[in-house]
Amino acid sequence: MKGVTVEKMAEKMDLKNLTPDVDMSCIEIISPDINRPALQLTGYFDYFDAERIQLIGFVEWTYLQHVDEEHKRKVYEQLLSYEIPCLVFSTDLDPDEILLEMATEKQRPVLQTHKSTMSFMAEAIRWLRVELAPMITIHGVLVDVYGEGLLIMGESGIGKSEAALELVKRGHRLVSDDVVEIRKVSDQTLVGTAPDMTRHFIELRGIGIVDVQHLFGISSVKETQSIDLVIKLEDWSRDKEYDRLGMEEEYTEFLGTKVVCHSLPIRPGRNLAVICESAAVNHRQKKMGYNAAQELYRRFQANIAKRREEEE
Repeated sequence: MKGVTVEKMAEKMDLKNLTPDVDMSCIEIISPDINRPALQLTGYFDYFDAERIQLIGFVEWTYLQHVDEEHKRKVYEQLLSYEIPCLVFSTDLDPDEILLEMATEKQRPVLQTHKSTMSFMAEAIRWLRVELAPMITIHGVLVDVYGEGLLIMGESGIGKSEAALELVKRGHRLVSDDVVEIRKVSDQTLVGTAPDMTRHFIELRGIGIVDVQHLFGISSVKETQSIDLVIKLEDWSRDKEYDRLGMEEEYTEFLGTKVVCHSLPIRPGRNLAVICESAAVNHRQKKMGYNAAQELYRRFQANIAKRREEEE
């Protein structure tokens, strides 16, 4: 399993390195969870999950102030014998010199944060779940439209980038063009982002590369976005019958998670940006409990029932 380095986490979380002689660039974190080693500091190491970040809060720190040096050395020796990714002291708590010396010898990083224990845990777990989530790369365009993550897919040259550019001009935000990295951060949530190399760029055939952030401003781009709706662009075919009511949802699947998907036929004169905006708003309405197709069906049924009553 691919992990994230302690060095990267320390930079992201603004952590102070108390063991500068330890190389954090080669130590990886592979679990998004965090352990508070309260029982371990008393000497109980059964079922100890050493793959997690070990967080020392005020309770653990206070306990260590009331035990003798011999016990500390014994516990530290046992704790550091495991390949833990790092030790983090919250609320600017200072570890004792015995721990720092032994951690440097064992090449185990010891870090410090000014955040409270719970604040650091919440922020670190949220960030690590995204960084360590299963990921795939797909060909498409991801745009934030009225807060809904709209993933536009289709064959090369069909107009995905042009639709995204028009959406940006209409006030929406570009996340990624051409290549979208999709991460499964929970059972129900997919998050898309752009590769570092192509972030904020759009390729327009006949023009070349366009830097959206520089052309339209910082408010026109976004780093990450949940994927709520997929629009598949395809050439219009006279022989194919397209859904005109939308009574039943169609889905596509990424990393085992289903996402609502609409197939959109392309013909001259169709305004893709307006259609994408309408699809995003309609999807939001459905999530809030209103379905226009079902409302039309209800009215239709009510009208039939009324006519029957009049005939009788």
